[in-house]
Amino acid sequence: MISMFNIRVYGILINEKRQVLVSDEFIRGAYITKFPGGGLEFGEGTRECLAREFMEEMNLKVKVADHIYTTDFYQQSAFNAAHQIISIYYFAEALEPITAPLRSKLFDFDAQQLKMYEETGETETFRFIEWDDFSAESVSLPIDKTVANMIKQMQ
Repeated sequence: MISMFNIRVYGILINEKRQVLVSDEFIRGAYITKFPGGGLEFGEGTRECLAREFMEEMNLKVKVADHIYTTDFYQQSAFNAAHQIISIYYFAEALEPITAPLRSKLFDFDAQQLKMYEETGETETFRFIEWDDFSAESVSLPIDKTVANMIKQMQ
């Protein structure tokens, strides 16, 4: 039985080479590719949340740009059956060069990231996907797939 909303905020960052940034994550034994972002905290706005998430995850200052989409269908959480997911997506623009390690292969975690998984039960790494290779199949989560289709149609 659903008893709680879980509000997530994600950024679509497309660089000057028309590559889309994704996060490859290992969470609770599951491999997931998603857009960068995370959970809204009490007392913060959605744009603040996204800027905070980019800073926490990538040490990257971003400009949170145009709103793309807010979930308009029911989605149960993949991790907690009592949670309904509401996701909000914005375009994001890097305000500085990306210094976080970027990978070229899917789920290419280094030793430090694997150690983090042992300690916390989750870890992540980032990579860009070429525009022509990017599609709904590039991401794992149902709402992300909807947004991937939307941005491919926009561009």
